[in-house]
Amino acid sequence: MRHTAVRSAHGAEQRAQDVDQYLAEAPEARREALTRLRALCRQELTGFREVMAYGMPAYEREGKGEIAFADQKQYVSFYLLRTDVRDAFADRLSSHDMGKGCLRFRRPQKIDFELVRDLLRATAATPGTPC
Repeated sequence: MRHTAVRSAHGAEQRAQDVDQYLAEAPEARREALTRLRALCRQELTGFREVMAYGMPAYEREGKGEIAFADQKQYVSFYLLRTDVRDAFADRLSSHDMGKGCLRFRRPQKIDFELVRDLLRATAATPGTPC
């Protein structure tokens, strides 16, 4: 189920074995934002396991991924894999570039870390079913 070789934001194959390596290989312009996302995940998602899944950092509870983030070519992705949490935050998410489960930040310096923290707290507060 876990894949570790994916294309990085610059098209090169990325084979990070862990999150430390993933962050070290990230473009310098985005590394600080990605590192901050990781720190928030680790702080707020107590009881979750940090893993590499599908080539990106992910956070699992009871073996199921609920949160992930990635450095993409055009943006930083924050994957919110719980429909119930997305629904609860629909008003706050409506002004952001949000796909089915992917919140996209085109400029790392514009990441809404307060919103991300609130999403992480809501995810951690109750178990749910990832989509």
